[in-house]
Amino acid sequence: MSFANRITRLPHAHEPERGAEARAACPGTEGDLARLLEGAGGCSPYLKDLIEKEAGWLPAAFDDPEAALADVFDDLGETPPDTLSDALRQGKRRGALLLALADLAGVWPLEKVTGTLTDFADLACQRAMEAAVGREIRRGKLPGQDEDAVPTAGGLVALAMGKMGAHELNYSSDIDLVCLFDETRYPEDDVMEARAALVRAVRAMTRTLSDNTAEGYVFRTDLRLRPDPSVTPVVLSMAAAETYYESLGRTWERAAYVKARPAAGDLDAGERFLETLRPFVWRRHLDFAAIEDAHAMRLRIREHKGLNGPITLPGHDMKLGRGGIREIEFFTQTRQIIAGGRDPALRVRGTVAGLEVLAAKGWVPDEVARTLARHYRAHREIEHRVQMIHDAQTHALPRSDAGFDRLAALMGQEAQALRRDLTERLTEVHELTEGFFAPDAAPPAADADTPEIDASVTARWPSYPALRSDRAMAIFERLRPEILGRLARTARPEEALAAFDGFLAGLPAGVQLFSLFEANPHLIDLLVDIAGTAPALARHLSRHAGVFDAVIAGDFFAPIPGVEELSRDLATRLAREDDYERKLDAARRWAHEVHFRVGVHLLRGQAGCVEAGQHYAALAEAALRALWPAVVEQFAAKHGAPPGRGAMVLGMGSLGAARMAPTSDLDLIVIYDADGVEQSEGRRPLSARAYYARLTQALVTAVSAQTAEGRLYEVDMRLRPSGKQGPVATSWQSFRSYQREEAWVWEHLALTRARAVAGDAALSEEVEAFRESLLGREDRDTVLREAARMRARIAEAKSPEGPWDAKIGPGRLQDVELVAQAGALIGDEPSRVPRDGLAAAVAAGWLDGAGAETLEEAWTLCWQVQIASKLLSEGPLADDRIGEGGAALLARLTGIEGLEALSGRLGEVTERAAAVIDAHLPADTEKDR
Repeated sequence: MSFANRITRLPHAHEPERGAEARAACPGTEGDLARLLEGAGGCSPYLKDLIEKEAGWLPAAFDDPEAALADVFDDLGETPPDTLSDALRQGKRRGALLLALADLAGVWPLEKVTGTLTDFADLACQRAMEAAVGREIRRGKLPGQDEDAVPTAGGLVALAMGKMGAHELNYSSDIDLVCLFDETRYPEDDVMEARAALVRAVRAMTRTLSDNTAEGYVFRTDLRLRPDPSVTPVVLSMAAAETYYESLGRTWERAAYVKARPAAGDLDAGERFLETLRPFVWRRHLDFAAIEDAHAMRLRIREHKGLNGPITLPGHDMKLGRGGIREIEFFTQTRQIIAGGRDPALRVRGTVAGLEVLAAKGWVPDEVARTLARHYRAHREIEHRVQMIHDAQTHALPRSDAGFDRLAALMGQEAQALRRDLTERLTEVHELTEGFFAPDAAPPAADADTPEIDASVTARWPSYPALRSDRAMAIFERLRPEILGRLARTARPEEALAAFDGFLAGLPAGVQLFSLFEANPHLIDLLVDIAGTAPALARHLSRHAGVFDAVIAGDFFAPIPGVEELSRDLATRLAREDDYERKLDAARRWAHEVHFRVGVHLLRGQAGCVEAGQHYAALAEAALRALWPAVVEQFAAKHGAPPGRGAMVLGMGSLGAARMAPTSDLDLIVIYDADGVEQSEGRRPLSARAYYARLTQALVTAVSAQTAEGRLYEVDMRLRPSGKQGPVATSWQSFRSYQREEAWVWEHLALTRARAVAGDAALSEEVEAFRESLLGREDRDTVLREAARMRARIAEAKSPEGPWDAKIGPGRLQDVELVAQAGALIGDEPSRVPRDGLAAAVAAGWLDGAGAETLEEAWTLCWQVQIASKLLSEGPLADDRIGEGGAALLARLTGIEGLEALSGRLGEVTERAAAVIDAHLPADTEKDR
């Protein structure tokens, strides 16, 4: 069926049923127009007027409506400024008529109708702005600008907000604009003069668009979404706007900028401004406090508009009323604001597109998203029909039966069916969205028969920083019964309360975290579990509470990925940041989240002790891999690209061995190969040696500096050649020469655990090949003698921190690992795993199989105790710090029930291991080489 036939088969007010007779096409042009006037015109006085005015244009438009619309746009693009006002009104009239008829007949879908209306608004704003700014330029009022500046409006940009920003304009929408100018286009002394000219231009542009002349109007234009509109001019500099949003911006303004986009003028400057505003709109952490803000806004709107009360159809506001369009938009935008800072994929402007991506990312159930999207489209269609009747900016359903009959006719339904359909849709939207903003079920109170909580502890909570604001206290008071009840039901309530108290005392602020708990009550369970079991992890949480985001923002409880995937993930996050300091903060936030995830997996039994140690090491390696290029790029911006082949980072100690504890620091050596290049070629060139020394210092700072997000790791570089006396970065040639000719045996022992973790891949391969070439070169007696002396020096320098110290002491971790390193060095074993080093010692005839098994047993138990102790206590582990929760964790990780039994077993296996080591290392411990 042709376009003309389809749109002339429209109902009219007196025959809403779409019967065959009522929809029969009238032959000929005059018949088509007559039928339109009888059908659509009979329902809408506004459309009747448009059809009559455009009677000469409309039949040709029927032949090819797409081309007709394109012609409207093209003609406006070429219209001179002196005839622009009338041309815009004629273009709006023709476009609005064609879109209305296509919409009514179902020829074009909702998105094409709203999108085309928005495209027209963009074009109208651009042409009106060009005309207004062009006049200022020709009058010499815009400093330094000429005709070439007209297309970019001399740095002026109109940001489309709301439905225009989302390409969702209503049939009779206002357009909301925020007008800003790029002050950097003007010398400082000319900025005020430029602003005055651009203020005049924006006022002229607004008159062109919104004045109601004999030809009608184009768009009613609202500029009140700009910062503080009651006291600011209609145009602000971008710098002033940025300052306002950073210091005074409110949640509703953040929500408004979810849909903001540059629509006219200097589009590139507009995009740059929106990028500077990104941290304001999209918070780094999950922002569940936005739910309360949005709910309060909804209540204020309802109160102001008198929209409280049950849903009744006569006069119901389809936009702001219960179950209306704004409810779906708030639901969608609030979810986007909550998580969009972490996931850029959520930063879409359209409501339906937002629901789709929220469902795809798991933030909204698929069925809920589909239902709300379906109702949103239906609501918008109703809204369009209501507005088409009189071209009125209204969202209210008719109050009379006759009005409903007319609306039903435009919808192609019977009035009774339309009423039933509307009631069902509005009710379902209200039920789906109201539960998100204001759940009816309050958190359950503590059971009456649960043990009492120490009131002296809870009495001091209001004095903590996290609870000093009224808003934080209000949210916490709603959570308090649930938190206390769960604490009281732990195995040792007093221990759990003390740990939770430590967590709460360490929180610098509470609104965001408490809002997160309120929206996700299962996180309270996790916090109480941690507080009752691993106090050190709870205190870590208080300093980095944002890590809770990771629990609900991804596959937190899925297996933790390996170093390759972790590296890619962090590199992707760093790439989003264009500022170096932000990159460092992003790396810290990411590392805290993964660190927390590993700890929880260990706590919940989803990872064993050895596996957790590997995860902690993979985290550290991934952080170095991703940060190294960022450090090099930042350093090279000033001093030029790295001279020669570049550098690599060698991980030593526990990092090199790929087995780290939660609190391990990083032992690093940086090796570079200048390859004969004497200095860099940057703005401030450096000699190769100075370049790599300072680059290494920059890496250490990037890793260890205390920023607003904390630090990543402490860094120790004392294992480099010549220790503290040597340069912080070692040339490849010097490193080889030193290791072959000067290194002590203990340095070769340390190299048995060395591993490339970042930097140039080719150089890393050469360093590894060289490392392996050193294995097996030392004679056995020399290695054993030096290992014995090293053991004696360690024993003299460090004493165990009590019976639970699993690292230091005879037969404990460090002692066994020294033997494994000696076995690897003697037996030419490149593996860094202690078990392989012990096997190499057996193969070399130094240890027997029984001795190796004894040492491996001791190492395994010590590692289990060691990694658990770092979750239980930030200091030395002691009986009075373990508690029942800690005892249960130790029992689960070691398989030994009871602290007394575990302590006895630890003493027994380490004593036997020490005896094996004593028997196989020489007694001579002179400190000569």
